[in-house]
Amino acid sequence: MNKTRRLPKSSATVLKDAPAIILINPQLGENIGMAARAMLNNGLGILRLVAPVHGWPNKHAIKPSAGAEVVLDSVQVFDDTKQAVADLSNVYATTARDRDMTKRVLTARAAAYEMRSVIVAGGRPGMIFGRESWGLSNDDVALADTLVTIPMNPAFSSLNLAQAVLLMGYEWFQSGDKTEGVDTRIPKNTRLANKDELVGLFEHLEMELDNCGFLRPPEKRPTMVNNIRNIFQRANMTEQEVRTFRGIISGLVRRHERK
Repeated sequence: MNKTRRLPKSSATVLKDAPAIILINPQLGENIGMAARAMLNNGLGILRLVAPVHGWPNKHAIKPSAGAEVVLDSVQVFDDTKQAVADLSNVYATTARDRDMTKRVLTARAAAYEMRSVIVAGGRPGMIFGRESWGLSNDDVALADTLVTIPMNPAFSSLNLAQAVLLMGYEWFQSGDKTEGVDTRIPKNTRLANKDELVGLFEHLEMELDNCGFLRPPEKRPTMVNNIRNIFQRANMTEQEVRTFRGIISGLVRRHERK
């Protein structure tokens, strides 16, 4: 009788400067394992899980990873998407659905080249992937700078989670070090703002907009908030610009209070 043997750990190493892969509410350990395998195929090693349905660690992820335990052993787990992307400067959301948001849309290949440029400029990119059954929520997408589409047969474009990670990883790996058109004009005394800093700006602005009665009526507030956040996401702000804008908000509030 033949017995299935557990594959040995891979001796493959991961790339030092590479985007993070964030899986939001993954349902099956097997899918996490296959995603880890796809990542290591392409030199990616930073895997973050947001509230995995069956918790972490998950023994069902080991065998499907085919030895990619260098990825599984360093998995980070977060309670929500905001925490998972807090230290990232540029977030790319993989989605097949049209969203009622004004967002840049890139192909996987174009996104891969842009992520190389982001890293050269001192930023930290990441890619978010939604739950297997329904993908990303609008709140998750609102935290992203850019939507990424993978051109497929329009009559049958459905991909499973590991396939999506593999295709994005492949485009990243194939983009190599070809960073033509890189914008390195960011001053040396600053850097691209990370998501934690941007969310701080958003919450500061939204608090003052609530105080002055702008975000009304209540049923329209979520859409208005997402629209405002999308405006700033497209600006690709530096951390210095975030601090400046927060100072502007505080200055306007102080002037109103003096009056």
